[in-house]
Amino acid sequence: MSKLAGPEAKKIKNLFGGIANTYDRANDVITFGMARRWRKKLVKWSGAQPGMSVLDCATGTGDLALNFKSVVGKTGHVVGSDFCPEMIALAPDKAKKQNTEVTFQIEDVTELSPKDNSFDITSIAYGIRNVQDPKKGLSEMARVTKPGGKVMVIETGEITTPIFKHLIPIYFNFIVPLLGGFVSGNKEAYDYLNKSSSQFPCKEEFVEIMKSTEMFSEIEYISIMGGASYIYKGTVKSLT
Repeated sequence: MSKLAGPEAKKIKNLFGGIANTYDRANDVITFGMARRWRKKLVKWSGAQPGMSVLDCATGTGDLALNFKSVVGKTGHVVGSDFCPEMIALAPDKAKKQNTEVTFQIEDVTELSPKDNSFDITSIAYGIRNVQDPKKGLSEMARVTKPGGKVMVIETGEITTPIFKHLIPIYFNFIVPLLGGFVSGNKEAYDYLNKSSSQFPCKEEFVEIMKSTEMFSEIEYISIMGGASYIYKGTVKSLT
């Protein structure tokens, strides 16, 4: 397969930096709050347990990292990383308000600093399509995950359920940019995010990207809301 090239990193960093302060509110409006449930579904399917260590990449304002922390508990350790300073700057206050402790750091998923085999689970929510080199990002996530550990990805998909097949694309193509633009004051950003969603590979095509890293022994996926999003779970190969 040909190499999948994502958007230029500087462009994405500037885009998210420009909508950071309104991102959570816009996301809730656009998804009617359902994104919160979808993140919890990812955490549950990951098999996270008390005491585990988790790295959430492209953590944004930290929601998925905090979801994981609520499961792994005080004996567990969660790190949230993101390469956009404006986004991740909002995360520590969220953790403080929840009276919980998560480590947040500025970092690019394609150049992770942790050592090999550092985490039980690594994750990325609606971020892999905005990575300049998605395969490299997935490889890095697998590298820092322990053998037998899980790499979890949730990303937008392709609607397959007949009742949603025509309605949801209309919503995302026309309504989402208007809603996102209204809340954030930056319609162009949501025009881009919607376009990137519709063009990014999903289902078996995305699985092929994961397989191309040659770092997974098993890859599974499930659909959400008729294919509006997909959650992928890759089991990292053992060293032997």
